[in-house]
Amino acid sequence: MTYDIQRVESEILIQTNPESAPEAQKQIEGKSPWVLAWRRLRRDRAAMICLGGIILIVACAIGAPIFATITGHGNMQQFDTIGRTPEGLPVGPSSTFWLGTDSLGRDLLVRIAYGARISLFVGVAATAVTVVGGTVIGLAAGYFGGLTDSILARFMDWLLAVPFLLFAISLFSVAVVHPIFGFIGPGLPIVIIVLGFFGWASIGRIVRGQVLSIKEKEYIEAARALGAGPWRIMFVDILPNLLAPLIVYSTLLIPATIVGEATLSFLGVGIQPPTADWGQMISNASQDFLYGPWWYLVFPSLALLITTLVFNIFGDGVRDAFDPRGDLYV
Repeated sequence: MTYDIQRVESEILIQTNPESAPEAQKQIEGKSPWVLAWRRLRRDRAAMICLGGIILIVACAIGAPIFATITGHGNMQQFDTIGRTPEGLPVGPSSTFWLGTDSLGRDLLVRIAYGARISLFVGVAATAVTVVGGTVIGLAAGYFGGLTDSILARFMDWLLAVPFLLFAISLFSVAVVHPIFGFIGPGLPIVIIVLGFFGWASIGRIVRGQVLSIKEKEYIEAARALGAGPWRIMFVDILPNLLAPLIVYSTLLIPATIVGEATLSFLGVGIQPPTADWGQMISNASQDFLYGPWWYLVFPSLALLITTLVFNIFGDGVRDAFDPRGDLYV
């Protein structure tokens, strides 16, 4: 409503005072949804702070070798003499080990920095698999309809009903004895496959619902009348209208995927030792040193908590920025 009033006032100003036409024309110039979303997002202080936090976490993950160089402690390097007490327990934070050590006497700060690489990579890679798979199948189900829609929709319902943790444990057990396709054993590939396979159905249902509405629009009918094929209509005419909600879902899906990866590693069916992983650290600390070295449990847990928190808050900000009910005069 505010935008409409300002537009009418600008048009009246142009008619009554032609000399102010250039400035008034800027006020009524149309803005794309992407520009409007970015301007709303910039005004969201919490979202921008969290965006800075995400950039900082990514920088720490990329610069993990820098932490190893500064401290002089390698990612896999064990310090049996100075990294553990005479009783074999981890040592606490000090000038030598800023965040203490783990059960094997390795520098916890360096391990957490390298663990950020795994968490972010799995979060982005599994989310990409989820979004691409869900988008393609949702487009096909929603556009073609009929038997195709029935089969794909029922498959998505079945997939959403299967507990992915039980499937992951079963797949891990099989992969230990018989590596999938002869080369995929337990570890990072299994985590991405499980999270991506069980995640696309939720995206597929959302995309399907959007396509069922969009395919009845006039411009889609015009594209059919001009002879456009179904694949061109899906990926050229319909898909661009789904990019905004897909971006929102992706930003909210990344933290859920990171937590899913940490859960699998916590249960012992995710990333395998000696690779640094937050879920694995939390599992070892909670099982072996729950009432002893508090830093071994607290610091990896804080890293996971902060990462998921900044992604979730930023995702909420992106969702609000793309909300068409927001203030249009920005």
